[in-house]
Amino acid sequence: MKILVVEDDEFTASMLKTILSRQNYAVEVAVDGQSGRELVEAFDYDLVLMDYVLPKLDGINLCRQLRSLGYRMPIVLLTSRDSGHDKAMGLDAGADDYIVKPFDPEELVARIRALLRRGGAAVMPVLVWGELKLDPSTCTASYGDRPLQLTPKEYSLLEVFLRNHHRVFSCSALLDHIWSYKKPPSEEAVRTQIKGLRHKLKAVGADRELIETVYGIGYRLKPIAGADNQAGFESQEHPNEHATDSNPDRSTRQQIQAGLSSIWARFKHRVSEQVETIEKAAAGLEQRARNFEDVLASAIAESHTLAGSLATFGFHEGSRLSRQIEQILTKKKIFTSRETAELQNLVAALRLEIGRDLPPEHRLDSVNPSLDGSTLSDRDLPLLLVIDRDLQSVQELSLESNSWGIRVDIATNLAIALDKIERQTPSVVLLDLSVSDSIADSLSLLSSLSQRTPPIPVLVFSDRGNISERLEVAKLGGRTFLRKPAQPAQVLDAVSQILRRMESLTARVVAVDDDPKVLAVLRTLLEPWGLKLVTLSDPTQLLELLDAYVPDLLILDIEMPNLNGIELCQIVRNDSRWSSLPILFLTAHTDPQIVNTVFAVGADDFVCKPIVGPELVTRIINRLDRIKLIKRMAEIDPLTKVANRHTSTQTLEEYLHLAQRNQQPVCFAILDLDCFKQVNDLYGHAAGDLVLCHVGQLLNRSLRSEDSVARWGGEEFAIGMYGMTKQDGVQRLTTILNSLRSEKFTAPSGDRFQVTFSAGVAQYPEDGLDLQSLYLAADLALYQAKKAGRDRISPTNTEPKKESEERELYVGQKG
Repeated sequence: MKILVVEDDEFTASMLKTILSRQNYAVEVAVDGQSGRELVEAFDYDLVLMDYVLPKLDGINLCRQLRSLGYRMPIVLLTSRDSGHDKAMGLDAGADDYIVKPFDPEELVARIRALLRRGGAAVMPVLVWGELKLDPSTCTASYGDRPLQLTPKEYSLLEVFLRNHHRVFSCSALLDHIWSYKKPPSEEAVRTQIKGLRHKLKAVGADRELIETVYGIGYRLKPIAGADNQAGFESQEHPNEHATDSNPDRSTRQQIQAGLSSIWARFKHRVSEQVETIEKAAAGLEQRARNFEDVLASAIAESHTLAGSLATFGFHEGSRLSRQIEQILTKKKIFTSRETAELQNLVAALRLEIGRDLPPEHRLDSVNPSLDGSTLSDRDLPLLLVIDRDLQSVQELSLESNSWGIRVDIATNLAIALDKIERQTPSVVLLDLSVSDSIADSLSLLSSLSQRTPPIPVLVFSDRGNISERLEVAKLGGRTFLRKPAQPAQVLDAVSQILRRMESLTARVVAVDDDPKVLAVLRTLLEPWGLKLVTLSDPTQLLELLDAYVPDLLILDIEMPNLNGIELCQIVRNDSRWSSLPILFLTAHTDPQIVNTVFAVGADDFVCKPIVGPELVTRIINRLDRIKLIKRMAEIDPLTKVANRHTSTQTLEEYLHLAQRNQQPVCFAILDLDCFKQVNDLYGHAAGDLVLCHVGQLLNRSLRSEDSVARWGGEEFAIGMYGMTKQDGVQRLTTILNSLRSEKFTAPSGDRFQVTFSAGVAQYPEDGLDLQSLYLAADLALYQAKKAGRDRISPTNTEPKKESEERELYVGQKG
């Protein structure tokens, strides 16, 4: 079920979102009353939880407006105002409940459950459909005498079906009910969840088709033969005796405490800053500097916020002190020295109170360790899901990951992995093929992750590694194959390379529109396709945003305040940095003259409102694909399909920069085909082109996806391998050379011939600190390989040599 929280204080909003999300609710946040109203008009919510005091539109008027517009969902006012008059105003405005801050989290959750039950046929909380039972008060479900172990999304799906037993839900309707509009997955995710739920129902003895498919429409609960098709309800006096926790309230309390502990860890510094604002006001009461009124207003606002939030974290004395400070600052205009000293004493006591440790019952280490204990700041880091039964090596990897800025989660079998992936999509998956008794099951998971939209990159980490297995991994979309055992740093280096490549390949879109509903819809449509969307409502800030974000495509509305879209397009086109940036107009205007004007000022495409999702997505994806094609043509050698010299130079410079920062080696090699002029002379240039193309493909296929492979001109290739020594490079290139030796090429004339190559290999920093010096060192080693008879790999020799004259002669005799 979906809840909208309207709260302008980030601290309180995060706390509420965490508490409710851990009860399997989909939670969205609006930071002011006007945004809250617009979201209610754009999306369906089961309940709205709002503050009394809000920017732009206060809670009382927002409540009145929603009721006047005909919205009947439960509305809860949550505020520090505790007078009888304020409560009466809130309830008269249409609120269903009025909760005073600081609130008890368990009581808040219970009140929300009670309000959500009122729309049902009875007020008892346990939902029943035949032998299927679901208890929202404990978030548990069972079939007959067997408990159902459900993921949060499976639980939410089942609850939606039980509460709306006559309704058929389409995939899009289920997305609206269960997922946040900010991060909605594709409809395929709904089908996957339905499939998982059916499987679990079947495992406990239920009909697999209890969740019935209505073809062409969606899903519903299968009607019970001989029954009146009414969802039954079980009295709370006889709760579900098959709940998995003997004390369900404890489970709820532990989840809430874990969430509060994470929130406090994130906002403790912010609370300290709020108290500092109050301290400044208390210290300036007697002097009253020029800006004192602003300082005083900020102090009153901060003390009001703290009064309503500190007790929720167990700091009851802190809430009492904050409320007392707020009342004094609000009511008193002139302070005597004695009153000032008393106020300063209260503020000092507040500072001392928040400096205490979090009360034991709210500490993360006092709750169930199986709950998610990561702080919210950790959630900003990329997530690596390791699917492996070797816990010792995984724990070593997890410890090492902290210094790489990567979070690690662990799954010891495929079932746990699927559950974790549905709960939170990882950035990268590290999969040991032997984690399952059946390699086919592991490969099936690899295939499914690669086919998602967007795909989840998978690195295969295994002590196996025969050629057929590696080929199968590559065909199914595996990004890298790592052999066990491997050092944690080597594994994390490969993961980092994938993350950097993903960042560079992700298309970035900026949308400018003063309508928040349109921006919300754009986010819903584009983010499931892997597009990173940044929205902007103030067109005057666009140039600053373009400089900071460097997008791949720009979406503009025509009618906007201060600066319209046509004027904005002209400004962008007149800036040499953005003259080629693709611009798409999204507007309700269809007048031919306006359309002509739009294209005349430089627009690339034009889409009419209301938005038709598939059309807009198709146009944007096609436009981005064409951009990628043009970019690829500028970066890729058309014959060999490897990077050109310009592109690889940029990549290699980046490798050297990273190597210097992380103290890692870089292997750089120059590869030159032996006697290539003779191939062209004897068999024709078509045969020569065939050889070049084949060598490019062989290098791409044989080296890591993160390695840099480029054609630097003629028959010369340059290769960069980050994190590799020149000994590693010699070994890899020797394997490739042996493979090339075994192949025979057929000329257009039918003649068969073979080719080989020679290569020189250098290493950063031993052989050079910049690309030019590494090239000279590798080129000298290449000369030594040619001089020694060709068809070989030669590493640099760090001993001084007097070969500069010979090398200069060689430069004109390569072949």
